Amino acid sequence: MFMKKLLTVLSLTVILGISSHTLRAQVNNNTTKDTTADDRGYLVKVGDKAPDDFELVLQNGEKTSLKELRGKVVVLQFTASWCSVCRKEMPHLENDVWKAYQSKNVVLIGVDRDEPLPKVQKFHKDMEITYPLALDPSAEIFGRFADKKSGVTRNVVIDQNGNIAYLTRLYDKKEFAGMLKVIDQLANQKGTASL
Repeated sequence: MFMKKLLTVLSLTVILGISSHTLRAQVNNNTTKDTTADDRGYLVKVGDKAPDDFELVLQNGEKTSLKELRGKVVVLQFTASWCSVCRKEMPHLENDVWKAYQSKNVVLIGVDRDEPLPKVQKFHKDMEITYPLALDPSAEIFGRFADKKSGVTRNVVIDQNGNIAYLTRLYDKKEFAGMLKVIDQLANQKGTASL
């Protein structure tokens, strides 16, 4: 009888130990995932409703907003004239996103972090891009998507319903290709709303 109780207690101890270890591993994995997302500086994640409580003032004086663009796929490119990685990525955005998809209900807007209008206009001209740049004084728009202490060179893909569909950081060719795949899928969905 004593041996039977001892075996039962030992079995329960082993089972509880394994369960406890598994639970700790799951908690640690979840923590690691959250930390990884934070390491990129984003305050939002894929699946979130994109913040849309701001107006985009473009380098040519026109104004728009995410609310006005609802029904379209929107790509916000967070950039700045001093950013060499942004400059490297911009010709790819021009050709692979803007020129390839602007006729398919896709809008690309560069959001220039905290630079005055004349500098943004010169940046637009120097880069020889045709997609618009928007002003972002004090990085207020940037701060709705990412920690203001984190860097630019990031793209936020927003679907037709205003939800975040893809996030990039820096210019990584593999990640950029993943973004293009998501844009293509969204742009070619059957029955999508258009404005």
